[in-house]
Amino acid sequence: MDASTEADEMRAGRVVPGVESDRTTEWALRPAEPADVEAIAELRAVVMRPDLERLGRYDEHRVRQRLRDSFSSQYTSIILSGDVFAGCVTLRPAEDGQLLEHFYLDPSVQGRGLGSAVLRTLLDRTDADGLLVRLNVLQGSAARRLYERHGFTLETQDPIDVYMVRQPGAVGT
Repeated sequence: MDASTEADEMRAGRVVPGVESDRTTEWALRPAEPADVEAIAELRAVVMRPDLERLGRYDEHRVRQRLRDSFSSQYTSIILSGDVFAGCVTLRPAEDGQLLEHFYLDPSVQGRGLGSAVLRTLLDRTDADGLLVRLNVLQGSAARRLYERHGFTLETQDPIDVYMVRQPGAVGT
């Protein structure tokens, strides 16, 4: 299935399956619905807590509210592992490409190649469309290594955030 067909399938509400080779993690994406916001906000709080605490920035209300304030079901996909909610990812249009945000995986499924499989699927789509992708990650986050493996490079940084960019077709480290 090509990228445009996959996007049409997602908009139609059907799942897009994927299989990660070495560890055979079966997964699927489905379009997010407005009712998913609370599950995503809770996952964000769990996943980001260690990094935010390390940076002295954890606030249990604010971490959830920031997600609620920026949530867009139109651009967000729910990641399913089997039939179970395993995470989410948002890929939204930006001025000069796409913005990847709210990419969270439940800790119980991390480290099995699921993040790489989902990211590779999304980047195949942006590459096919010739679009660059931007994102930001917290300073010291292990997620930065995932993004670097998929061709993201440092654009700029501050004491809290690392801003990264990936050109279409970029090869990672």
